[in-house]
Amino acid sequence: MPFEKCPVCGGEMVAKEVEKLLRGGLNTATVTASAEVCLRCGERLYSQDTVRCFERIREKLKRHEVTGFELMGQSFRVASCDLESLG
Repeated sequence: MPFEKCPVCGGEMVAKEVEKLLRGGLNTATVTASAEVCLRCGERLYSQDTVRCFERIREKLKRHEVTGFELMGQSFRVASCDLESLG
């Protein structure tokens, strides 16, 4: 591990598998990745290879190149949280 202590708060870092949400254009994807995670504040640190992988996924999402990605549902935008307009 490159960091023994968290660069944000000084807490202990541990290796974990985490879920990361990535956005590209109007599309989103979730990916499981290895990260060093701070036990105190939750800061996540990723390897350079993992960050490059995230960048490639974001670019594919922007270009709508989602072949091989698993469709998990749909997302919707709600203009406001006005209970009367929601019925």
